[in-house]
Amino acid sequence: MHAIEAEKLTKIYKKQHLFSVSRTSGVEELSFSVKEGEIFGLLGLNGSGKTTTIKLILGLLKPTAGGVSIFGSRMPAVDVLSRVGYLPEVPYFYRYLTAAEILEFYANLSGLKDGKKLARKMLELVGLSERADKKLSEFSKGMLQRIGLAQSLLHEPRLLVYDEPVSGLDPLAVQEMRGLLLKLKTQGKTIFLSSHMISEVEKVCDRVGILVRGRLVRVLEQKEWSQNPGTLENIFVSHAGESSEMGRISL
Repeated sequence: MHAIEAEKLTKIYKKQHLFSVSRTSGVEELSFSVKEGEIFGLLGLNGSGKTTTIKLILGLLKPTAGGVSIFGSRMPAVDVLSRVGYLPEVPYFYRYLTAAEILEFYANLSGLKDGKKLARKMLELVGLSERADKKLSEFSKGMLQRIGLAQSLLHEPRLLVYDEPVSGLDPLAVQEMRGLLLKLKTQGKTIFLSSHMISEVEKVCDRVGILVRGRLVRVLEQKEWSQNPGTLENIFVSHAGESSEMGRISL
């Protein structure tokens, strides 16, 4: 069974004007699958439809056509989401709470038992045990991303969906996040992530899909770029030159 299966997934945004309706394509006829236990990266420039794709996968947006299944269940399916962990590009937390308090809050909100113990366990997993009693207002962006990672793991999901997990992080924080993603893979997690950073997806992903103006133009296996450095970058640039994305509305 695949963790994710998308079939001709399409999203058209409509905007009502005074005397007309305009339509903007978010994604068009995306078809792909994500195997259990792999890290699959969706690579595209800003505005290419990556976030729209993630919201469609999670059932946060209703597709105009096509559909997506998670572990064989057609989305949206609320019960399936209990097996999914999600980290948005810009997570928001109550910054007056400590690291331990925010995770305990989310654990209790999710109906999980022994939230305090679970919060400490997750902080240890993401390397923030020593910061457990520090307020989030004192955290760097990289540390807040790790808190986001921890909250996505509280309920022990099988599938992790991360939107631009290293965007805006400094080089050290990027390296730490990369290590955490690879560690989660060794624990049997399936990870679907979006990114516009070629250097990062080629270091952690087993397969990469290239998204250009809402269309999936190619899916590559790791062996296709690992044996020839620069291959992924060259393929991506050939499909998604900067000029082809100029003027596109970010979705």
